[in-house]
Amino acid sequence: MSTSLLWPLIAIQIAMGAFDTFYHHELTERLAWRASQRRELFLHGIRNLFYAGLFALFGFTEMHGMWAWLVIAVLLAEAVITLMDFVEEDASRALPATERVTHTLLALNYGAILALLLPVLLTWARQPGAVVPAYYGIWSWLAGAAAFGTALSGPRDLLAAKRCTRLVRNPAAAIAPALANRRTVLVTGATGFIGQRLCEVLSAYGHDVIALVRDPAMAKLFRPPFTLITDLDHLADGARIEAIVNLAGEPIANGLWTKAKREKILRSRLDMTADVVRLIARLERRPDVLINGSAIGWYGLRGDEELTEASGPSPCFSHDVCAAWEQAAYRAEHLGVRVVCLRIGLVLGSEGGMLARLLTPFEWGVGGPIGSGRQWMSWIARDDLVRLVLHAVAKHEIAGPLNAVAPQPVRNAEFTRVLAHALHRPAFFRIPAAPLHLIAGDFADELLLGGQRVMPQKVLASGFVFHHGELESALAAITGSKPQPRAAVHWKRRYVPMT
Repeated sequence: MSTSLLWPLIAIQIAMGAFDTFYHHELTERLAWRASQRRELFLHGIRNLFYAGLFALFGFTEMHGMWAWLVIAVLLAEAVITLMDFVEEDASRALPATERVTHTLLALNYGAILALLLPVLLTWARQPGAVVPAYYGIWSWLAGAAAFGTALSGPRDLLAAKRCTRLVRNPAAAIAPALANRRTVLVTGATGFIGQRLCEVLSAYGHDVIALVRDPAMAKLFRPPFTLITDLDHLADGARIEAIVNLAGEPIANGLWTKAKREKILRSRLDMTADVVRLIARLERRPDVLINGSAIGWYGLRGDEELTEASGPSPCFSHDVCAAWEQAAYRAEHLGVRVVCLRIGLVLGSEGGMLARLLTPFEWGVGGPIGSGRQWMSWIARDDLVRLVLHAVAKHEIAGPLNAVAPQPVRNAEFTRVLAHALHRPAFFRIPAAPLHLIAGDFADELLLGGQRVMPQKVLASGFVFHHGELESALAAITGSKPQPRAAVHWKRRYVPMT
């Protein structure tokens, strides 16, 4: 190929495709672990195999005669697959702006490549059929590297598409209903990892769900019969609401804790909770209960100490945020509303939270313990958390702080071992503590290197039954390493009755 612009355009296409794959598909969207993206992953797999063959051929050969016509057919098939992929993406997920821009640039650049490449291929097609060796210097090496990368990515995407059939979340019917009577439930943070699943389950059981959605563009995540609002002021004073679940707040683990980030974390929670309390105050009929978010960070860093709802705190930023958030929620008690503050641990699921960030590196065999690996991780499966929210709404005797964690916390080294075993991968790449502390400061000390050994005393005393009380059961179900989770286990420990 002698066209002077063709190889630079191919190089640009390779660079943008690599960026799209690693940044969007792997790091931010994590498509390989989203059950809803089976068809998209299948299309990606087939297209990447096409690309692997094309890059290898163009990098080291000239295809003459019938071989040129075969390459033209593959290029056209790739274009059709890409169009199908665009349709599937728009139908199945909300693409971030950067991915839409990248796809547009890829499409434009691909069109320019075809405009330059087709005349070359048609010239080759008029020659006798043969595959002639060729070498283009650095361009051949670039094409070879791209062929190798797409040859790895293609089968991986096809296997991930097959795995999606095992990753289908438990249907709402698998979550035992705790609410006997139909309720109207207002959910803030409804588009989040927990809130979206909670809304889905409530709706599946025939409850009326009012979902607060700040960004109208996120409304596509919901399907009727949800009622969507963008501001609590849109609710009339006469609105009938039996329960409010307040989960809204700036994510705490998606960036370093700069001064601005700390302020946003705190203000987002306090402002939304204040809005919720003001709504309660003006409603003609007040809700029975407010289930408010919090976190086990309330306890601070306590080493190996076993913590229950009766334990005290240790000062740190996480405690300051949780304490202020809970205090804001308890103002609803003065309005005659029962308040439950869920001190939530690490919520496990393949579609979000801490585990979703670990699945890709562990799947590629580059996972491992963090720091010493001795820090405690108090966790809960997402569907168990959703069931616990419904349980807290239904049980009128539950009030105050409630540790939303499974009954068997584990150390980070044990968590690493179980996750690696579920994925059938090694986990040798320990992340040293010193660089984490140097780069991330308190963020690393509190969320990565520190931990809490939290026990669900009040949860168990209230009669709640965990579907996943053991980490092995939860991770096996989440990763699809076995078809069904273990049977429910009623954990009984030496806890005193709930007070």
